[in-house]
Amino acid sequence: MVSIKVGILMLFALAGLFFIKPENLAVMNFPKTPNILYGAGIVFLAYQGFGLITNAAEDMDDPRKTLPKALYLSVLIVICIYVLVSLAVIGNLSISEISTAKDYALAAAAKPFLGPIGFKIMAIAALLSTSSAINASLYGGANVSYLIAKEGELPGFFERKVWKRSTESLFITSGLVILCTNLLNLERIGMLASASLLVIYIAVNTAHLRLSGETGAKPYLIWASLFSSLIFFGILVYYELIHSIITLIVFAVVLTLCFIVEWAYRKYSRRILKTRTLI
Repeated sequence: MVSIKVGILMLFALAGLFFIKPENLAVMNFPKTPNILYGAGIVFLAYQGFGLITNAAEDMDDPRKTLPKALYLSVLIVICIYVLVSLAVIGNLSISEISTAKDYALAAAAKPFLGPIGFKIMAIAALLSTSSAINASLYGGANVSYLIAKEGELPGFFERKVWKRSTESLFITSGLVILCTNLLNLERIGMLASASLLVIYIAVNTAHLRLSGETGAKPYLIWASLFSSLIFFGILVYYELIHSIITLIVFAVVLTLCFIVEWAYRKYSRRILKTRTLI
């Protein structure tokens, strides 16, 4: 599925480069700086898959060697694809056309040089991308839930097996994904996902600062990651304050509920955090 998706994107990007309209790339056509920064914050969501790679660490034979190679190689490949695809889209569609076709911009950009069949091919690629992204997210979420439950930090049913293979956490996560998909539009889902990931990475980087002596990580890299996450989170909040205060309220309510449920569970289960052994 992933190889087909990447193949279609590369076909689109390379073919689109030959039909670029130079005037579309003029600086005067660029959107305002706040919108560009907001877009950068949303793009952060597209890189969440790299974090999911680490969730498979316990299934690797030699994660110390395999993980860094997998992460760096995948980041480089994806950056190249994203840059080429972005150039193909911006070069073939004006900003107003991209805005009009915001939910299917790639398919719309393919139509001028690949014709109606190009539109359909990109629509298929979008479905494959969505399927693979959901599959990876569910795998990562279910795996993390299972491991946390084994540590005694989640209710036991998160680690129970269903049909001798999948855990119940997979079905719980899937149900929540379906609920959010049906209740929120694409832009709000993107904002909530980006904000949630930024909060998670802020927490992870803060914790990593305390463990840097054990992990051997370079402190300046952790600080750089922490500050960049804080900056983009601030930009995201500012943008939503102006454009969609409801989305911010939903995010604040969900985040508050998470802390309340966590506090209540620890209070009544009498469970405490355990120190995990580093891989």
